[in-house]
Amino acid sequence: MAEEIDLDVLLLETEERMDKALSSLDSELGKIRTGRASTGLVEHIMVDYYGAVTPINQMATVSIPEARTILIQPWDQTALGEVEKAIQKSELGITPSNDGKTIRLNIPVLTEDRRKELVKFVGKLAEDYRVSIRQIRKDVNHKITKAEKEEHIPEDEVKTTLKEVQDLTDKFIKEINVMFEKKEKDIMEV
Repeated sequence: MAEEIDLDVLLLETEERMDKALSSLDSELGKIRTGRASTGLVEHIMVDYYGAVTPINQMATVSIPEARTILIQPWDQTALGEVEKAIQKSELGITPSNDGKTIRLNIPVLTEDRRKELVKFVGKLAEDYRVSIRQIRKDVNHKITKAEKEEHIPEDEVKTTLKEVQDLTDKFIKEINVMFEKKEKDIMEV
């Protein structure tokens, strides 16, 4: 016989899995360019720094001095050229401006068509994460119903747990919708 299942632990694990999915979506959304500057646009860019591949935010101060400008100031000035090369190679599509001490990225205004494309992409991304939340629910519900049959867990306990799983699912899908709407608003803002 398989080990007994603890429904409370299962609920906690479910919430953790859903929370990780939400964090992952948040990270993905941070990489998507809006008309405004955001440190999230460059934090994932990797720089070849003395043979070690290092994220920009672990080797430089990244700040937003103005609404459409990202300022990157490497702690080691000799890395300035490597940081600039990494930004040029990235999918950011912005040409860096190097003054010998810092790198400036001026974020251009997005065209109407590009904003609509981005909103469509963000919508698809949000739907992918809604599906992953529902998949977690499906996996957990399967475990619960299997445990009910194999371990003879009382029906009322099973019903209560299934409802709690559904409540978690609803809560996380609602959070995904809020994140999507916020990002959509950011993208469409001129």
